[in-house]
Amino acid sequence: MSELHATPIEQLRLDNLHAFYGESHILHGIDMKVNRGELVTLLGRNGAGRSTILKSIMGMVGRRTGSIMVNGRETTCLPAYQIPRLGAGYCPEERGIFASLNVEENLLLPPTVRSGGMSLDEIYEMFPNLYERRRSQGTRLSGGEQQMLAMARILRTGANLLLLDEITEGLAPVIVQKLGEVLVRLKEKGLTIILVEQNFRFAAPLADRHYLIEHGQVVDQFSAAELDSKREHLNAMLGV
Repeated sequence: MSELHATPIEQLRLDNLHAFYGESHILHGIDMKVNRGELVTLLGRNGAGRSTILKSIMGMVGRRTGSIMVNGRETTCLPAYQIPRLGAGYCPEERGIFASLNVEENLLLPPTVRSGGMSLDEIYEMFPNLYERRRSQGTRLSGGEQQMLAMARILRTGANLLLLDEITEGLAPVIVQKLGEVLVRLKEKGLTIILVEQNFRFAAPLADRHYLIEHGQVVDQFSAAELDSKREHLNAMLGV
């Protein structure tokens, strides 16, 4: 059960974040905050900088300036391997499954970097498909099963801030629906989720708030309640 707080607890704050890959200046002064238990989407066209925001939070870009606070700690000066210990978990678009290992070996491999990680039993209860395929090699999993495994590995580590990059891309509608149900359950557990998602119909009903990203900048932000009044603007910006 998620806790009710009189005042929201801020879990992530970005202030004037700039990010660079070599000489390329990708993010131009991103300001953003996410409270504990929120599900926030980053909307925008491909190349807008949404995935770079997630990678910047995890310390996976060439250079960052500005401020990134994760669970109350400034992280721009920390090496990338320390950031998961603060509770951030990143699920990349390419999933990163170890193909030569079976499902259960993939789940047992990541270290628990902080308390609160889900047990194997909890993982299998949330992802019944993974229990059925627990002896199957990574190469033999469907795209949807690989995506579930990539998410489940993060939950094993104890992360409470989930950064999810295009988790529905290329997946069948029935699997997309299942992933939506999982996100609702994770929210109910009090986890915080930042979702980079091209499938707006999937993301819109799940999210508390939306940030619209264009050319490495936040050009708009709005709550779920404001979504209807923004649809025309979003259609023009996103082509949905």
